[in-house]
Amino acid sequence: MSDRELYCDTCEGVVLFEAPTCVDGHGADCPELVCTGCGAAVLIATFAFRAPRLAQRHAPTAPPHRRAA
Repeated sequence: MSDRELYCDTCEGVVLFEAPTCVDGHGADCPELVCTGCGAAVLIATFAFRAPRLAQRHAPTAPPHRRAA
């Protein structure tokens, strides 16, 4: 099991959280944690962010230029 200290909203303070035995195969990197004080469960969500490349963006099209009469 993996233990770490995090803020618990229910306990209103920093408490020890532990990861229960993971049945999904995450091992030590399991995103599910349980507060050892009150039993509240949290899910640590991680994601990868990739910014769009500037070359792939399309330049905005300008409206047609109007000429004076």
